[in-house]
Formats: sequence, structure tokens, C-alpha cells
Amino acid sequence: LKADLWHWLPGGFKPGVRATEPCARGRPQEVRPPVLAMDALLNFSQPLDSVLLDQCVNAVYTGSPAERDQAQRVLTQLQERINSEDASAALNWFRVDLILEQGTNPHTKFYALQILDACIKYRWRTLPREQCEGIKTFIVNLVIKLSSDDPTLRSQRLFISKLNLILVQVVKQEWPHNWPTFISDIVNASKANETLCENNMAILKLLSEEVFDFSRDEMTSAKAKRLKESFNADFSLIYQLCDFIMEHSQKPSLLSVTLQTLLRFLNWIPLGYIFETKMIEKLVYKYLAVPLFRTDALACLTEIAGLDIGATYNHHFESLFTTVTDQLAQSLSPDTNFADAFESGSEEDTRFIQNLALFYTTFLRPHLTIAEKTASTQPKLLESALLTLIGISRVDDMEVFKICLEFWNHLASDLYTSECALTPAVNPTLLLAPAPPLGGAGAGGMPGSGSTRRQLYATVLSKVRLIMISRMAKPEEVLIVEDENGEIIREPMRDSDAITLYKTMRETLVYLTHLNVDDTETLMLEKLAMQVDGTEWSWNNLNTLCWAIGSISGAMNEEDEKRFLVTVIKDLLGLCEMKRGKDNKAVIASNIMYVVGQYPRFLRAHWKFLKTVVNKLFEFMHELHPGVQDMACDTFVKIAQKCRRKFSMLQVGEQMPFVEELCLNLPSIISDLEPSQVHTFYEAVGYMVQSQTDAAAREALLFKLMEMPNQTWQDVMARAGQDINVLRDQATMKDLVNIIKSNERVVVALGHPFMSQLARLYIDLLNVYKAYSEMINTAVASGGQYATSTAAVRGMRAVKRESLRLLEAYIERSEEPDTILQRFVPPMLDPVLGDYVRNIPEARDPEVLSLFSSLINKLQAQMTPEVPRVFEAVFKSTLDMITKNFEDFPEHRTNLFHLLRAINQHCFPALLNSSENFGLIIESIKWAFKHTERNIAETGLNTLLELFNNVAMSQVATAFHQQYYLGLLQDIFSVLTDTLHSPGFKLQAQILAHMFMLVESKAITAPLWDPATVQATDNSTYLRELLTSMFVSSFPNLTPGGTKLMVDGLFDSCRDLATFKQHLRDFLVSLKEFGGGDELYTEEREAELARKAAEVQKRQEAVPGIINPHARPDEMNDL
Repeated sequence: LKADLWHWLPGGFKPGVRATEPCARGRPQEVRPPVLAMDALLNFSQPLDSVLLDQCVNAVYTGSPAERDQAQRVLTQLQERINSEDASAALNWFRVDLILEQGTNPHTKFYALQILDACIKYRWRTLPREQCEGIKTFIVNLVIKLSSDDPTLRSQRLFISKLNLILVQVVKQEWPHNWPTFISDIVNASKANETLCENNMAILKLLSEEVFDFSRDEMTSAKAKRLKESFNADFSLIYQLCDFIMEHSQKPSLLSVTLQTLLRFLNWIPLGYIFETKMIEKLVYKYLAVPLFRTDALACLTEIAGLDIGATYNHHFESLFTTVTDQLAQSLSPDTNFADAFESGSEEDTRFIQNLALFYTTFLRPHLTIAEKTASTQPKLLESALLTLIGISRVDDMEVFKICLEFWNHLASDLYTSECALTPAVNPTLLLAPAPPLGGAGAGGMPGSGSTRRQLYATVLSKVRLIMISRMAKPEEVLIVEDENGEIIREPMRDSDAITLYKTMRETLVYLTHLNVDDTETLMLEKLAMQVDGTEWSWNNLNTLCWAIGSISGAMNEEDEKRFLVTVIKDLLGLCEMKRGKDNKAVIASNIMYVVGQYPRFLRAHWKFLKTVVNKLFEFMHELHPGVQDMACDTFVKIAQKCRRKFSMLQVGEQMPFVEELCLNLPSIISDLEPSQVHTFYEAVGYMVQSQTDAAAREALLFKLMEMPNQTWQDVMARAGQDINVLRDQATMKDLVNIIKSNERVVVALGHPFMSQLARLYIDLLNVYKAYSEMINTAVASGGQYATSTAAVRGMRAVKRESLRLLEAYIERSEEPDTILQRFVPPMLDPVLGDYVRNIPEARDPEVLSLFSSLINKLQAQMTPEVPRVFEAVFKSTLDMITKNFEDFPEHRTNLFHLLRAINQHCFPALLNSSENFGLIIESIKWAFKHTERNIAETGLNTLLELFNNVAMSQVATAFHQQYYLGLLQDIFSVLTDTLHSPGFKLQAQILAHMFMLVESKAITAPLWDPATVQATDNSTYLRELLTSMFVSSFPNLTPGGTKLMVDGLFDSCRDLATFKQHLRDFLVSLKEFGGGDELYTEEREAELARKAAEVQKRQEAVPGIINPHARPDEMNDL
């Protein structure tokens, strides 16, 4: 990078084009109040007032609220104006060069850099060649000027970093075709000045990141490939520079940035530079031992360690592991306390400990066999590495712990696969029995001489088990937590990070248990004994221990599990009796409930213990400590799901099935529960009722279960029959809501057999619905829309909404569509649809739309005769509510588009009854996929794709294509090129490919153009020309020739969806509409994640105990 490589043109960026007047910088001007004068910046007919620009920028940071708002508006509009004007003239007017060189306001400089950055990214190809060279020269010279002096480089680090980014954007546009000597220029310039060299290394680092890490959505695939090839071709020059610096430089900051730059190169450079040079040797022996450089050196070694390149380089990796471990042993003593060092050390110390964990975990995951090979000749190496990881696993930092945890999970899984999984179980019919130890169990459950791998890791794995037990994360089922004040409270919200961490720790501990059941059991019982005797008593210690105990459900054989669990529950119950204080008892109670809830297999096999546990849960339901009742009800539901048959059968020694006894005592059991907890309780009993296979007995049980809410319902109906105003009472509304919710939860558990109970309520339910509809209409008539916010109307609407949800829940689970159609649909049409259309928008319930979506999905074509009535009642009225903007009535708009999709899928002929309505449907679909709310947009796109398929099989295809094809094509391209809709790329691409295929396959026979105004030969030629013209006029940076090639490519590749999508991605990148997101590859990423998830699921299903007992399929249920 030499200062005299290019001639800077003094008159502005574009030679031969003069700005209206010279830049006003430096002229004395009157200092005007920004709030009054800022809009003058938007007058492009006058020279840029640089003083006013400074004032405007300063107002954003230091002005009053009014000044800040106006300054932000003016600066935003100014940037948009410059970006939308002719780029060359706009830059001549704005004079970025003088602002950057002569300006003193740093904020204004950064604003100017933003404008220049946008121009380079999005308008570079529209600039004249001379102006491009001028910009390039100016940026290069400015970077050289500022980075050649060490004090300046330090003092203006932020500004120079932004300039470096600008230069990299220029390089991406110019290199290699217009700037083939870039690499040699920057390398040669670096040899002249260490300070300049330091900044040049930072530029190379940025360029590597842009090309190899962030190029996927920033550049077309062809351009990215070209840049990568250029980088590889010239890398020898870069490597020589790095090697020269590492060998000869004594400047710490230069060496650090060189190591950081090298780190960015290591994942793509040819392997010979890594393994056939002295790079590794220098990193290990020259830099790893120096505290100042050890963190960066270790990061480079970690990148090398993570390379998985086949067996050819195994001896190099063995040497890497040996030399690094030996070198680290010289600086780290065997008894290093990493937890204390991390807690009390400097920021550099914490980074080093984290990088140390990354190095060993990154190396050992792909190269574990290499490390094991060294153990035969140098046994201390692998042991030292693993003990280092164990020490780091004790660090009280979650990110560091997760790094270690991932490796322990990998190691335990690998050992289980090689040592346990291939050995058949003792009893193949026992699904959850763990595999016996390979080669026979030795002392402590360890295998004999046939299992040298397990013996190699025996000591280490025991320490890992203890760490897993001591640090086990909180499971999803536990609702009681300790707050920052040391008080026990109900968890305010789900901690998703803790749940994810728990799942990984749980899986790891299950593998470790399979590898040595005795050691796991011994460690857990020893920890529990120390809780009982008080030597390690604390809430946290008890919690982590019990969460660990619950996590290994299914990992032991039944006899061992029985013995172990009886001991655990006995000790926990004794601890609960022994400890005083509500908080202590709440913590112990939550742990008892969690543990018993995790062992449904044990509970099913031991009725008396199951009964004792459930009765204990009933006791906890009367405990008023926050969270205990909730957890008791949730545990009861899970036990009821997994042990349902045990409760509906007559057990030995019992006078009646437990569920009958429960129904008799139900009022006293639920007397202290909140309404939401009562609903959960009813769901649990519903599972017990559902398990009764005899239909008559099931009906009798259902009648007993619902006796109390039914009696309350009948009392309300009787009083309302005498005086309808009874329904206006707030307490009555709450009673009705709770009764309906309880019924809804029973439907969820019981399913279709709930019909008899619904039949008892149905007519009364509709009458209550009508009564409340009339009351709401009366209130609205007198109080207007504000009446809908009163407590009375809100209570009435709550009853109506819950009624609709109850009907929907049953319809979804019904197994007799004909009965639904004949008995349930006719009575509901007038009360529900009539009320909806008559109400004001604020009083319409979105559940109506959801109910009819469920009806159509359940009854499908049988609902076709009723669709016109549904359409007339809800469609137009709802469209009027939601088409004013994209925000109001969010539930209505979501449910309406789901209803439209259901009609299109199952009742398409009903849509063709009216051409006016059909046009409204098309506009509705357009409105849906133009939404920025992703779920609504996806529903609209799916509906459109299904509509195309339905139309193709109908008699209206020709008329449809002639009337709607071009409009739909333009609207799909409109959302495709809008970054707010980029998550819908997958469906957008499918629709476009389908539409192009219709033309290319000549499925559309009628002309798509108007013969009276357009001359064309066929649809394909016409569309190609139309799209080319549309894109060129909409995107000034596109050329007609290049755009035609792109459009032709879309048509030519429409038969191959994968090729079509890649071509479309390149097209979008060329439009410069996708600048910083990664949504274009969402489909591929989601598919890869789904594939990996399926593989993990398959692997987990083969390991007893890995899957949570409540997440296992119904082979765990006692049916």
C-alpha cells in the first residue's frame, strides 16, 4: 500500500464533474439554532453547510429531546436522499473526503463513513470508473496516513477500525479484477513500518472474515468462490509476512494482532502451511510459554486441533497433543485450583483458562483415539489433560462449564457406545434394563480385563460423576427456586438456558451411570447421608443431588432401582420431618415430588408405594407455600399419565378402585387449591378415567368426576331460568368460567368419550352464550366501544371465549364427524356466527374463527355447504378490522388466515361460488404474505401455493391465470426483495418456481399480456422481458444485460428447485437487498438441524434412561 500508487483527484471523487459550489467547510458561518435550521441540510441545490452538519450531529448526542428527534429525522432523511440520488453527484455534493480529512467532529466523521460505506456496498457499480479509483486512492492514503504513526494509531483506534472496514468493502468490489496487486501491495507496505504493518494485519484479518466467514449472504456464490481462489493463490505472500513477524518482531501489539490474524486463516489455508512448516513449533515453544501471548497462541493451536482431516496427519496431531501438554505442564502445577484462579485472576487469566478448556475439548473430540494411543507410552499425558478439564469444570462460570460439559457428554457417549451398547441386555423384553458390564463386572461394577478403555478412564469418570451430581441444573418440572434474597419462591418464568443445560447434564449422567452403576449409586447415597447428618446441608446441595437422582430414571435395572429409590425416599421423608421452617420443608417437598415423579416404572410396579406418594401429593396440595401446590398438581398429572391404569383397576387389598375413592373425597382434596390448580387436577383424574376400557364403567366414572361442577352448573342454570340477571353477577361469571375450563381440561385427557358430558351441557352452553351476547350488545349500544373494557363485559366475554374453546377442544378430539355435523353444528351456527357479525369489532371473539377452522379441518368436504354462510358472517367483517394496518387485532388476523387456508384445503369449490368473493380472497392472501409477522406471512404463502394446485385441477385455471397471475408474480417479487420478509424465502422460492414452471411447461395456454396494447409471441418471452424491465427500473445498480442473464437463469432452472433457489439467492445478493442477515439459507439450516435432531433422537431411544420418562412414548404407560 504505497501512498503514491494512485493520483488523488482534488476536485472531488469524479473527475470532470464539478460540484455546484466548493464545500463550505472552513467558511465563517452564523451559528444557528439546530432545531430551526436543520432542514436546510436537505436542500441539495445549495452547497453542504458543514458547520450546520456538525451542529445537527451534535444535537443527536447533546441536544434537547426535541432537537434530538429532529436531528435524527434530518440525518436519516439526508442519508436516504444521498442513497437514492445519483450516487456520483451525491458524493460530489457531500464531499466525504473533506469531512474525513479536515473535520474535527468525530461523530460527523462516523456519519460520513456510514454514507460512504452504503455507497460502496450498494452503488459501487453505478459509479464511473475514474471515481471508483479516486475513492480507492483516498481511502488507501487516509489509512496509511493515520496508521503509520503509533500514537495516532492508538488514539484513533475506533476511527481507523471503521476506515479499515471501508477499505475491505472496496477490496471486495475491486479485487482481483481491478486490483490484482492488492495482496502484494499490502505485504510490501507492511515491511516498511511496524505500526503500519500492525494495521495491515488487522485489514487482512477483516478481509479473511468477510470472504470465508460472512460471504454467504453478502456475495453471489461465483464472486465468493473467486475471492477465495484469489486469497489462496496469494497466501504464500501473507504467510511469509506472518512468519517474518513471528520470527523477528519484538513489538507486543504487532505480535498479538499477527497471532489473531493467523487464527482467522487457519480454517481455510492449505494444510502444508500448518504441518509442513515450523508454525506449530513457534506457537508452542515461543509463544505458549509467554503469558502475554499464551491466550492467542492457544487459540491458534485450538483451531489446528479442531481440524478433522483423516488419518494422514495423525502423527502430526499426536505430536501436537504431546508438545502442548508437556509445555503446559511446565507452567501449570498438578494441583492448580482453576476455580480460584478464575475467580481472583485477571481478565487475561480467565481468557486463558477458557481457551485451555477449548483446546483440550476441541482436540479430544475428533482425536480421542490419538490421545488414547499416547497413553500406552506416556500415560501421564492423557491423565494430565483430563484432570485439567476436571479442574476447569469446577470453575463457577456457566460458559466455561458448558465447554467442558460438551466434552464429558461426548466422552461418556463414546464409551457407552463402545463398551455397553453392543452387549445384549440380560432380559431383552425389559425395555429399560441397562446393558451388563462388558467382560463381567469387577470390583465396584468395573469390567474385567476385557474393557481396558473403561479402566483407562475409571478414575476420571468417577470425578466427573461427582461434578455432574454437585452441579446438576434445575429441571423443567421444578417450580420452586431461591431468589436473590435467599427466600424460597415460585419460579417467575421458565429458564430455557437452565432447561437446555439440564438435558445435556442428564444425558451425560445417564451414560456415566451405565458405565458404572455402583459408583453412581455410592456417590449419590454418600451425598444424601451428608444432607441427613447436616455436614453438607444446604438448599442448593439438596436440590442438585435430588435433580441428579431424578435424572437417572431408567438407567438402572428394576431391582437396583427399587432398592436405591426406597432408600432415597425414606431419607428424604425423614429429612422433611426433621427440618423445621416452612422454607426448608418447601424445598424438601419439591425435591420429593420431583424424584417420585421421575420414576413411573417403579411406581407402577409398587402399588402401595404409589398410593402413598399420591396421598403425600394430596397433603402438599394443602400447603400454602408459593409453588408447592403448583408442583404437587403438576407431579400428580405426570403420575396420572404414566400410571393411569393402576388407579382405575381394583388393587389387591382395596375395597374400590382408587379413582372412585378419589372422586368421593374430591371436594376435600381440592379445597385449598386455586382455580388453575383445580383445572390441572381435573385433567389428571381425566387420564385415570380414560384408562378404563369398559365404556359403561368409564361413563360412570366421568359422571362421578364431573358431579360437583355439574351441580354448580345446574344451580346457576336454575337461578338464571328464574332471573336472567343472575348471569350478570361477577361471582357467577367466575364460576361459569372455572366450570368450563375444568371441562376443557377433562376433554384434553379423555378425548372422544367426553361426548356424554358435553351433551349434558351443550344446549345450556349455547343459551348462556346467546344471553351474554345480548347483554354485551345492550352494553355496547348504551356505552359504545368503551363498554367492552368494563369488568362486567370482560367477564361475559370470558365465559363466551371459554365456551368456544371447550367446543373446539372436543371437536379436535372427536372420532365421529357425522355426529358433530348433525348434532353440534346446526345449533351453533346462528348463536355464534350471528353474534360475531352483529358485534362491534372490539367485541368480536377471535376464538370464533379458530372454532370454524377446527370444524372445517375435522369435517373437511362435509362442511362445504356451510362455507358460504361462514364466509358471509366472518370473512368480510374481519377483513375490515385487520386491513387498516398490520398491528390491530393480532389474534383475529392469525385465526382468519388459518380459516382461509382450511377452506382452501378442504372446501375449495365453495370459493368459486362468487367471483367477487374470489377476488376478495386473492387480495386477502396477498395481505397475509405481505405481513411482517412471520407466522401470518407463512400461512399466506402456503395458502397461495395450495391455491395454485387447486386451481390447476379446476375449470377456472385459464381465467384465474389471465386475471391474477401477473399481479401475484409482482407481489411475490415485492416481498422477496424486501428484507423484512426474508424469513419466507423458502416458500417464496417454491411459489416462484411453480409459477415459472407453469409458463415454461406451457400449462398456461392463454396469453398473459393484453393483445390490444402489447405485442408478444409467447408467455415465456413476454415474462422474461417484463421482469428484466421491472428489475432494471427498480434497481439502478443493475445493468440490462446482467439482469437478463439472471432472469433467464430463473426460468431455465425452475424445474430443479435446489438450483433455482441458489440462483435466486445470487440474484438477491446482486440486488444488494440482503446485507447482513442469513435468512436466505434458513431452509438448509433448519433441514440440517432436523436431521441432526432425528439422529440424536434415534441414538437416545436406544439408551435406557436417556429420554425423560414423561417424554417417552406410551410404552411407558401402564395400559
